[in-house]
Amino acid sequence: MPKRILEGVVTSNSCDKTVTVLVTRRVMHPKYKKYVNITKKYHAHDEKNECVIGDNVSICESSPISKTKCWIVVGGNNVGSI
Repeated sequence: MPKRILEGVVTSNSCDKTVTVLVTRRVMHPKYKKYVNITKKYHAHDEKNECVIGDNVSICESSPISKTKCWIVVGGNNVGSI
């Protein structure tokens, strides 16, 4: 299985080597057949603390790094790729 890659916006970078990324997806409602926006926040590992609030970043699945972190920042605005 290939690892999932999601794109989102950094909403918080207050923790050391961790950023919070808000990912928005468009999904069709099963009953009403209308597209709705679904948002979810992910904690991602940012090794060099390069991300700032408002950056568009890509995150990739990884093995668990901590209790809540299972994603790694791969690239985006002003962010080096791993």
